[in-house]
Amino acid sequence: MGSYIWVPICVGLLAVLFAAYLAGYVLRKDTGTPAMQKVSNAIFSGAMAFLNRQYRTIAVLAVFAAIIVAAVLALLGQGSAADKFNLAWHTAIAFLIGALCSGVSGYIGMYVAVKSNIRTASAATRSLGEALMVALRGGAVSSFLVVSLSLLGVSLVFTAYGGLVNPALAPSLIVGFGFGASFVALFAQLGGGIYTKAADVGADLVGKIEANIPEDDPRNPAVIADLVGDNVGDCAGRGADLFESTAAENIGAMILGVALYAATRNIGWILLPPVIQAIGLIASAAGLLYVRPSVVKEPDKAAGRDPGEIAMQQLNIGYYITCALSIIGVFLGCYLLLNGPGITGNYGIPAWVWYGLAGTVGILLSIAFVYITQYYTAGTWRPVRKIAAATLTGPATTIITGIAVAFECVALPVLAICIALGLSFFLGSQVHMPLITGASSGVINVSGIFGTAVATMGMLMSCAYILAMDTFGPITDNAGGITEMGGQAESAREITDALDSVGNTTKALTKGYGIGSAALAAFLLFSAYLDVLFSYKHNPAVYRVDLADITVFIAALIGITLIFFFSALAIQAVGTAAKRMIEEVRRQLRDNPKIMAERVEDRVDPDYARCVDISTRGALRAMILPGLVAVLTPIVVGIILGPQAEAGLLMVGTMGGIVVALFLNNGGGAWDNAKKYIEAGYLRVNEEGEMLDRLDPNGTVLGKKSEPHKAGVVGDTVGDPFKDTAGPSLHVVIKLLSTITLVLAPLYIALHP
Repeated sequence: MGSYIWVPICVGLLAVLFAAYLAGYVLRKDTGTPAMQKVSNAIFSGAMAFLNRQYRTIAVLAVFAAIIVAAVLALLGQGSAADKFNLAWHTAIAFLIGALCSGVSGYIGMYVAVKSNIRTASAATRSLGEALMVALRGGAVSSFLVVSLSLLGVSLVFTAYGGLVNPALAPSLIVGFGFGASFVALFAQLGGGIYTKAADVGADLVGKIEANIPEDDPRNPAVIADLVGDNVGDCAGRGADLFESTAAENIGAMILGVALYAATRNIGWILLPPVIQAIGLIASAAGLLYVRPSVVKEPDKAAGRDPGEIAMQQLNIGYYITCALSIIGVFLGCYLLLNGPGITGNYGIPAWVWYGLAGTVGILLSIAFVYITQYYTAGTWRPVRKIAAATLTGPATTIITGIAVAFECVALPVLAICIALGLSFFLGSQVHMPLITGASSGVINVSGIFGTAVATMGMLMSCAYILAMDTFGPITDNAGGITEMGGQAESAREITDALDSVGNTTKALTKGYGIGSAALAAFLLFSAYLDVLFSYKHNPAVYRVDLADITVFIAALIGITLIFFFSALAIQAVGTAAKRMIEEVRRQLRDNPKIMAERVEDRVDPDYARCVDISTRGALRAMILPGLVAVLTPIVVGIILGPQAEAGLLMVGTMGGIVVALFLNNGGGAWDNAKKYIEAGYLRVNEEGEMLDRLDPNGTVLGKKSEPHKAGVVGDTVGDPFKDTAGPSLHVVIKLLSTITLVLAPLYIALHP
C-alpha cells in the first residue's frame, strides 16, 4: 500500500506541468493596442509592487513565528530532550515549507492572472469563445498550482519525515505544514481584502455618486487601484485561502487515519486523503479541457441568447463533468486503499462502498452550495430583487433589507452542512473495525468520524476547477476595465461585460464553496485535535468536552467573541483605508479640474500611482492587528486554561466562524448584485413607483445615475468589506484555529498535565 504515496506525488508534478502548459497558451495570445497595454502595464506594476511588499512583511512574520513555535516545543514538549528537539525542528521546517509553498503558488498564479487580463480584453475583440478560454485558462494556472503545490508539499513532507517507515507518527510531525499555510493565507487574504475594498469604496463613492462618472472611467483617480485590488484580493488572497484548505484538511484526515491504521496495519487509511485529492486534480483537468472555443456558441449564432448565459452554461458543464468524474474517483480510491482483513460493512456491503458513498455526500454538498449561494446572490431570485426594491425608498431601507437577507441566508447552508455531516457519519459508522485501543470503549465512533473526513475530501476534489472559476472573475473584471479605458469598440465591451457578470457569479459561488469546505472540515479538524490529545494522555475522557466545566465555558465564550472582534477589526481596517482613498480622490478632482474637462483632448490623467500607494500602505499597516489577534488568542487560551478549554474555544469559535462568514459572504454578495441588477436596467416601476417584473415593457427603467442606483451603490459599499475582506478571512481563521491547536497541543498538555 505504501507505493500509493507516489500517486499524489506524480499527479502533483503533472499538474504543475499542466499549469505551465496553460500559462504558455495564455501568454502566447496577443496583447492588444498600445492604449490597452498602457492600462494593463499600470495594473501589473501596481499588483506586483503590492505583492512584493506584502510577502516581504509576511516572510518576516513567518520566520519569527517558526522560531517561536520551535522554541516552545523544544522547551515545553513532552518526552526526552531528543524527542522535544525532534518535534521542534520537524514542525518548524514543515511550517516554513507550508508558508513558502503558499506564497509561491499565490505569487505565480497572480502573475499569470494579471497577464491574462489584457489578453482576454484583446480576445474579446474577436470572439466570445476565445475570450472565455483565455480568462478560464488564465485562472486555471493559479488554481492548478495552488492545489498541486499543496498536494506535493503534504505528500513529500510526509515521505521525508518517515511516513512510509513510521506512518503513525508522521502526520503529527507535518501539522506544521498546515499551520504555515494557514499563517500566510490569513495575512494574504486580509491584506488583499483590505487593499481591494479600500480602492473599490473610494472609486465608487466619489466616482459614481459624487462625480457621476461610469465604472472604470479613466478620469477616476482610484480606477487603477481598484483594478489592482481585484487581483491581489481575489487571485492571490483566495488562492492562499484554498491552498490552506487543502493542506490543513488533508493533514487532519491523515491524523484521523492513524487510529484506523493502528487497528488494521493498513497505511491506506492515512494515504487516502492525498490520493483522493490527486484524483480530483485529474477530474478538474478533464472538466477544464471540455471548455473549448468550438463548443461555445457566439452571440450572433445563439438566437438572441445572452452572452453571459452562454458562458455560464459552459462553465457549469465543465463543473458537472468534474463532479461526475470525482464520484467515480472517490469510489476507485476507496476500493484500492480501504480493503483489509477484519473490516466488515453492514448488510454485506464492503467497507469501501460505504466510504465511497460518504465521499459522494461531500461532492453533492459542493453542488448544493453552488445552488444555495446562487439563490441568495443572483439577480434572478427573490433575495436580490427584494434589496433592489428597497433601493426605491433610499439607502437606509437598502441596508436594512440587505442585513435581513444576510441573516436569512445562513439557514439553508447550515442545514445542508448538518445533513452532509450526519449522513457521512452514518455511512462511515456502517463499517466495523477490529478493536481500536482506547477508542473501543464506546466514547467515539472512529469509523463514523472517518466518514466525515472522506466527505470533506470528496468536496475538495473539485477545488482546482472551482478556484479556476474564481480567478476567472477578476481577470474578466480587469479585461472590462482595460477595454473601457483603452477605447475599444462597443461589441468588445459587450463581451467583457457579459464575462464580468459571469465572473461576479463565480466569485460568489467560490466563497460559498470555501466556507462549505471549511464547515465540513470543522468536525474533522476538531476530531483530529482530540486524537492528538489522546495520543499524549491515553485517556478516553479527552473525547468529552464538557461545557459545564467553567474553564471550557470561558474558552468557548472567548472563541465566539474572537470571531466578532476579528470581523470588526477587518471591516474597520477597510473603513480607515477607504477614508484616506476618498479624501485623495476628492483632492485630485478638486485641485486638478482638467481631469474632468469636457473635451477629451483637454483632459489630463489623474495621479493613479498615488491612489495605489495609499491602498498599499493602508492594507499592509491594517492587516497586522487582526492577524495577530487571530493567531495569539487561541495560544493564550490554551496556555492559561489548558487543552480541554482549548477544545471548547476551537469547537464554538469554529461554529461561530461558519455562521458569521455565511452572513458576511452572502449578504455582501446580495448587495453587490442588487446594484448590478439596477445597472443592467432591470429595475422597472409603474406610475405609482411600485417595482414591476424586470422584463415588463410597460415599466419605467430606473438605471445608472438614478436615486435607487445611488442607494444601491451605498448598499454595495457596506457589503464590500463583508464579502471581500472579513468573510473570506474568516474561512482562514476557522482552519487557523485548528492548525494552531494541533501544532501547540504538546505545549498545552505540558503546562496542564
